[in-house]
Amino acid sequence: MRLLAVFVAAALIFVGVWLDYRSQMARAGSQPLDAEGIAPAPAESPAPAPELTGYRADLGHLPDAPLLGFVEVPEGPFLMGSDPGIDTLAYDVERWSAAQPQGVVDVPAFLVGRSEVTVAQFAAFVEAAGREVDPQALAEPPLHPVSFVSWPDALAYCRWLEELLRESPATPAELRALLADGWRVTLPSEAQWEKAARGGDGRIFPWGNELRRDKANFATGRLAPVGEMACTECPYGLSDMSGNVWEWTRSPWQPYPYDEADDREGLESDPLWVMRGGSFADPVRNVRAAIRGAAGPDVRRQFIGFRMVIARR
Repeated sequence: MRLLAVFVAAALIFVGVWLDYRSQMARAGSQPLDAEGIAPAPAESPAPAPELTGYRADLGHLPDAPLLGFVEVPEGPFLMGSDPGIDTLAYDVERWSAAQPQGVVDVPAFLVGRSEVTVAQFAAFVEAAGREVDPQALAEPPLHPVSFVSWPDALAYCRWLEELLRESPATPAELRALLADGWRVTLPSEAQWEKAARGGDGRIFPWGNELRRDKANFATGRLAPVGEMACTECPYGLSDMSGNVWEWTRSPWQPYPYDEADDREGLESDPLWVMRGGSFADPVRNVRAAIRGAAGPDVRRQFIGFRMVIARR
């Protein structure tokens, strides 16, 4: 019964997000959506620019920055989940247990992308791998977060990028050494994502406990370029951990308390996959650091994208 209740709660969160998105798009006068929630594909999807200032065309348009835009999150514990006595907007599915609102999770060190994966980066994968994707995934400007990507699309991109980084002589030596030591390019686990978003102090938003509209793109009805809203107050300087697009994780939907050992159990039953962070279409309640959403693996929506981690698995 507990699992059923949690499943229903997750479904309600996702449905609420979806209905809010549809209503905002209608108010904005955008193209009508079909029964599956996808707008008609344009006659000609704009191609991403072949050269982008500050990005490496030879490495899939990753940032021309130390570690190609990946940021280290050090090992150590953090506070996961929500205490409704502190965060009055918390959902029940964010509560650790009936007796304990939050739990401490120890996470090994990993690297996380400073920004969400962009249209230009995903387009490089589509071209190189010859993968068929929803045309709308490539329709936004090159530096917007890619969306209309399914969970398998996101994982396929990660596998392709890992192979590129292993084989390219341009890959920084530190990344090459980690990959040689068994680290993988993949989606974050739910715990990795939340630690990257809020650090170790249990803050409500990535930047602190108070709402800041200048730190996240939410309730705007439009996508924004990645990193447009810098967040120097965020624990690791990451952008768009709140808003812009929901981000896929590699964790199947499970009731708390979180246990990474459960992330490979029960997958024969077509699980929902956790997504985090809220989107441009969401109200403030859905862009808190502890928000949990879920969707089926084949779902493709304008408000769902992803970011990567490099981690030992």
